[in-house]
Amino acid sequence: MNMSDPLFVARTVLRDRVLIVDDEAEILVALTDLLEDEFDILSAVSGQEALTIMADHPEISVIISDQRMRDMTGDVFLSEAGKHSDAGTILLTGYAELHTVVGALNRGVITFYAAKPWEPGSLRAMVREAAAACRTRRALATEQAILRSLFDNLPLGLAFADDMGRITRLNDLAAASLGHSVEDCLGHTEQELLSSLPSPSADQGNSRQDLVMRPDPSGRERWHRISRVTLAGSDARVIADNGAVTPALHRSGLGTVSVLIDQDVTDLIEMEKRARQADKMQAIATLAGGIAHDFNNLLTAVLGSLELVTDLQPPTDPNVARLFTNAMDAARRGAVLTQKLLDFSRPRDLARRAVDVPVLLGQMQGLLTQSIGGGGPRAIPVRLDIPDEKLPLASTDPSLLEVALVNLCLNARDAQPKGGEIVISARDAIIRPETSSNAVESSSGENKKADRHLPPGHYVLITVTDRGIGMSPETQARIFEPFFTTKSVGSGIGLGLPMVYGYMRRNGGDVRVTSTPGAGTSVALWLPIVQSQTDLEASPRKNDSPAPDLSEARSVLVVDDDPNVAAVTVGFLQKAGFSVLESHSGAQAIRLVEKRPDIGLIIMDLLMPEMNGDECARRIAVLRPDLKILFVTGFADRAMLPKHARVLPKPFTREALLSGVEERLSA
Repeated sequence: MNMSDPLFVARTVLRDRVLIVDDEAEILVALTDLLEDEFDILSAVSGQEALTIMADHPEISVIISDQRMRDMTGDVFLSEAGKHSDAGTILLTGYAELHTVVGALNRGVITFYAAKPWEPGSLRAMVREAAAACRTRRALATEQAILRSLFDNLPLGLAFADDMGRITRLNDLAAASLGHSVEDCLGHTEQELLSSLPSPSADQGNSRQDLVMRPDPSGRERWHRISRVTLAGSDARVIADNGAVTPALHRSGLGTVSVLIDQDVTDLIEMEKRARQADKMQAIATLAGGIAHDFNNLLTAVLGSLELVTDLQPPTDPNVARLFTNAMDAARRGAVLTQKLLDFSRPRDLARRAVDVPVLLGQMQGLLTQSIGGGGPRAIPVRLDIPDEKLPLASTDPSLLEVALVNLCLNARDAQPKGGEIVISARDAIIRPETSSNAVESSSGENKKADRHLPPGHYVLITVTDRGIGMSPETQARIFEPFFTTKSVGSGIGLGLPMVYGYMRRNGGDVRVTSTPGAGTSVALWLPIVQSQTDLEASPRKNDSPAPDLSEARSVLVVDDDPNVAAVTVGFLQKAGFSVLESHSGAQAIRLVEKRPDIGLIIMDLLMPEMNGDECARRIAVLRPDLKILFVTGFADRAMLPKHARVLPKPFTREALLSGVEERLSA
């Protein structure tokens, strides 16, 4: 055979190794000649030498040993060899030593024996069979090791039970779910280990799933999806060669085998809840934005009309003046409420900066002490818990962070009607990418758990904790819904926490709430840290150029689909001395721009039928790239606008409008 042939190479690699032990050299030569064309041969002249060779060659598949050797007999040697190797064993002996062979066979020391002189074909067959048996044992041992490792390291609980429901094997996760050690679970049923578990019904079938809640050792609720599968039993049949039908496992004496698969789905359920919450919040936000847009148009018309009426004929009757003031105040309060709703649905852009959280908290402590922890029957002390080591800078809008903290502290005060304490702590936390469960390592070394949607990275963790009345799970599920509040009428409108939630999500972080009825509440704000200057949005520069002379400004085009709002805007501008053109659609505005080169500024509503303000602005930019545009809207979605667009929110006062016009003309 060609030695370079791949088949020859493969056979050479896969050849079994045989160890021959005999203190007579001619026997070693004879056996080697007999077997070397099919096996790799090692030889030794004594039992002790053979044990040394075995230590260096654990791959030996078959050991052939003579019975009579000078240092030890063959049965003694093979007994010792069996302690270190699973190789097949063949004992060569004379007829006079048959009793020794019988004893060795009974003790399992040898696989086969051959009498001297041996028959070559028979001996070769013994070696082949012993080698094949050794390969099978080793393959089985490998499979068992793989299955054992898989069983022990599965990311879910796995347990097997007999036909009486008694657990015969389980891994650590399954034992932990049952609340006992592996040893304590063996031989017991689930019902014995979990007294709250109902007895199984007779018609459960071969497979079913249950979703159950089981507290972990710390008392935290954990949700488990329990799958129970019957692998085989009296219903599993085998058709024999003679046509008889017999139970598959009962025939072998194993009985019914059932499998319990326990998967901890707490994180999955929490993610599903968050997804449903996000969908619900998105739907509410869309509805709120649409309502706010129309309501802001109404408020703009009301406020503007009242201002214009006051300018045209100031009331001289004190009662009339008071009524005008009441109407203006009510409209302004409506504008504030609508702005809160808009901040929830489509909040304004973040002015992100590098924020030293401990410094900010230190600066706020006076305000918080005065407004929350000051004197009076509702006084609650506010304590800061700041680590000694320096924290990384957080990337956020400091003004919005201050508003969020004030909101949380007010809630914490109201949750402690009988007194208590508010603790504001700050720590850093790292979410590492290699942890599948988003494990978090805090600066104190404590392991926590964060939401999966938080990307890996470094965060500053601000926590506001109280020792108040706490919240039920049902209340916790709704605290971020707009207008949901547990406070009495007049004490809150239910927009504080939704605003905090929206701010944190837009800031690339998250807000986590942990609460226990009667034991208090902890609200954690996750703020990403500053990675580079590109994380921060440059604050808009103030234009140092002198204010433009409005008397020399060219004509202003007002574009708004609401005639009432347009009339108010035109009235404000005309009162300030501008020459004003009015349009109620984007198409009409484009035609006016084509015909009137004297137009120097456009004040345009963003949301209009048929053609939105952003599309109209793009078309106008093709005709007049130099033409400046000031957008006004009651519902500004910044994603719709050019990068450097100027936006004036509705409702606006005359001063706000003229200030926006002045800034736009001087830009």
